[in-house]
Amino acid sequence: MPSAAARQLRRRKAPLFKVALTLQLVWLFALAIPIASIAWTITHEEIFREPREYCLRRSEDHRVFLCRKFYFLFTCEFCFSHYVTAFFLLITRYKLLFDDWRGYLIGGFALVWVANQYMSVYARLRLDIRKDRAEIKHVEKKVEQMEEDKAA
Repeated sequence: MPSAAARQLRRRKAPLFKVALTLQLVWLFALAIPIASIAWTITHEEIFREPREYCLRRSEDHRVFLCRKFYFLFTCEFCFSHYVTAFFLLITRYKLLFDDWRGYLIGGFALVWVANQYMSVYARLRLDIRKDRAEIKHVEKKVEQMEEDKAA
């Protein structure tokens, strides 16, 4: 019969819980949504325009290399998503495939990739919406002009 110390050592090495791969993948795609949302909002939306413009200027003209890179991360959604992902890994302890440090590493890069896919889809969708609105305005102007020509 193993000693109490051996049992305790085995208990420490054993993972606290094993999560099914399906659940890990659900978490992957679910956690990537707020990561993408936060990264996109800070790096693109109007509410953060002034701080982002300040960071853009500092990333171009600061004399210290590390400071330029620090400021740049607030202007690039891909770069910023790494930091947001690190924060989410810290608060959720999400791991993918492995239940140790490798799970954090793989999960982190997987979250960044999925979040950036979401942001790419969102950017494309916004571009299509803008294009549709511009086409609608163009057609509306033509119709108004035709109506004015008929009235005259």
